[in-house]
Amino acid sequence: MTIDEIRALLNNLESDRVERTISTTNTDKFGQAICAFANDLPDHRMPGYLFLGVDDDGNVQGVNVTDELLKNVAAIRTDGNIQPQPSMTVEKVPMPEGDIVMVRVEPAIFPPVRYKGRIWIRIGPRKGVANEDDERILMEKRRVNVTSFDSSPCLNATIDDLDLQKFKHYYLPKALTDDEIEEDRKEGRTVKEQMASFGFFDTKYDCPTNAGMLFFAKNLRRFIPGAYIQYVRFAGKDRAGEIMTEHEFKSNLCTTLQELDTFVETTIANRRPIPVSSTREDPFVDYPYWATRELLMNAICHRDYTSNGPIQFYQYDDRIEMMNHGGLYGRANEQNFPKVNDYRNIVVAEAMKVLGFVNRHSRGVLRVQKDLKANENGEAVYDFSYQTAVMVTEMKSPQGERATAEAITNGFLTKEELQKRSDLTIFEGKPSQKPSNLTENDQKSSEKPSNLTENEGEKQSNLSISDFPTMVTWNVYQAIKLNRKAKYSWLQDNLGVSESTILRAINDLKELGYIDPEHSKVKGEWQLLK
Repeated sequence: MTIDEIRALLNNLESDRVERTISTTNTDKFGQAICAFANDLPDHRMPGYLFLGVDDDGNVQGVNVTDELLKNVAAIRTDGNIQPQPSMTVEKVPMPEGDIVMVRVEPAIFPPVRYKGRIWIRIGPRKGVANEDDERILMEKRRVNVTSFDSSPCLNATIDDLDLQKFKHYYLPKALTDDEIEEDRKEGRTVKEQMASFGFFDTKYDCPTNAGMLFFAKNLRRFIPGAYIQYVRFAGKDRAGEIMTEHEFKSNLCTTLQELDTFVETTIANRRPIPVSSTREDPFVDYPYWATRELLMNAICHRDYTSNGPIQFYQYDDRIEMMNHGGLYGRANEQNFPKVNDYRNIVVAEAMKVLGFVNRHSRGVLRVQKDLKANENGEAVYDFSYQTAVMVTEMKSPQGERATAEAITNGFLTKEELQKRSDLTIFEGKPSQKPSNLTENDQKSSEKPSNLTENEGEKQSNLSISDFPTMVTWNVYQAIKLNRKAKYSWLQDNLGVSESTILRAINDLKELGYIDPEHSKVKGEWQLLK
């Protein structure tokens, strides 16, 4: 504040936002004033000011402002007499007549605030103790401001911390019709107003909400450290096994939800064709795509984002475990689950519905159990004994291994053919070994293109899943590195995805400079640039 702005506050003797005193030791008076400004009974929604070194007429008398004085005044906030603690600042202000101390107190989001057990308020230019009606008004303000975590303002963030292109070109077209978007444009609605209408921006505090950060933050973990999914593939049936691969899904939810969708379909489900007769192959999966995806989406939708721990998505040889911070919420309990549902994160749930990742019809868990039983996984097991977290376990289906054994027994599949299929399987986005049907030259070619230097080859080997837009793009790239002569049908069979998905991945690799866009294939071999 400028000297002129401070002078205007001092001279406004009728203000209920200013308290003046020449005392430097009357801590009770200071505490009562701070409490009253924090309660903001007149609902100015503006800070109140306590000035030390100014008389009742607004004349600056000046005081000896020392570090000790500033520390003593600031300590009033944390000495336990004011509950809940208000947001306030204390500073020395040099004036022509002498130095003064200015205490700025922000209105409390969750009033009433008490000093030594009593609720103090401003009544015009004086303060007093709140009566029953005053307390009722303050409690109503509290109820209005008590919101879920996702709808609360993220006060240390700004609009610049959001990926607005993601909101405009990905979320908005799914949430509104073309006519509604055009109407918004004609009316001149700002992006802040548009985001506020979905609960992503708080116009009162001029900052994104936590939901806005979750879906559109450029650097999400800077603001919400626990908002990521930790995937780990363990060898064996417990965490003592070797870690085969791991990955963190740590982008904003607009990106992460898409990545998880692809990851479950191309990697976790482990879809592969197995001969069931001499003329037909049927597809088998270890984990049904939709059911596994739904369990992950539920974890993201219902988790407690105030926790700093990630969602744990752990895969073992015989099962998948997902642990989600935050137990059953609201009306939901162990007795009525899953028929009764409640939402810890209302804005997140609605946004995920808009994007098509949840349905909000309280049918998800019931359908998950149906799909799992149909695939012989058995029902998912929910463990609520952790109190602050929920663990759900999904067992691996025995169908694929059983069908493979039957195919070998009936002569539809030889062990050599099975070995070849295993050699070519892309596991967790990384090939298990070189295909046995490649020539020595092919194998050398798949290891490193002959036109790369040793340093470039080392740089190439450092590529990771995070360098690619989707998991399937990474899988296609790794498969082509293994087999430079791979055909689309070969990629489709070994990755277990559709031809259109392969085509999209190839186009992505061309645009990103991994495959030569002009001469992608020369003499039947893929031309890799990285």
